[in-house]
Amino acid sequence: MEQLIELSQTEIKLAFVASCIEGTARALGKPYQEIFERMKHVGMIRNYIWPNYEMLHTESRENVTNNMIECLTTWEAGK
Repeated sequence: MEQLIELSQTEIKLAFVASCIEGTARALGKPYQEIFERMKHVGMIRNYIWPNYEMLHTESRENVTNNMIECLTTWEAGK
């Protein structure tokens, strides 16, 4: 029988953050490294994605990606 790997809540949230970055990068046609740096620069990962994981992860991938793009452009415009 195959043994399952148990992930911690932190590992699950990190995977979600990574998927937000990758989905946004794909939608914008940009490298994921660029999107990571942009999100990090405006504090979006620490101040939006991470603390709102419980709400965000229940949304569809399309809604999350659209939300990430809107949030990123809004936060960048405010900097």
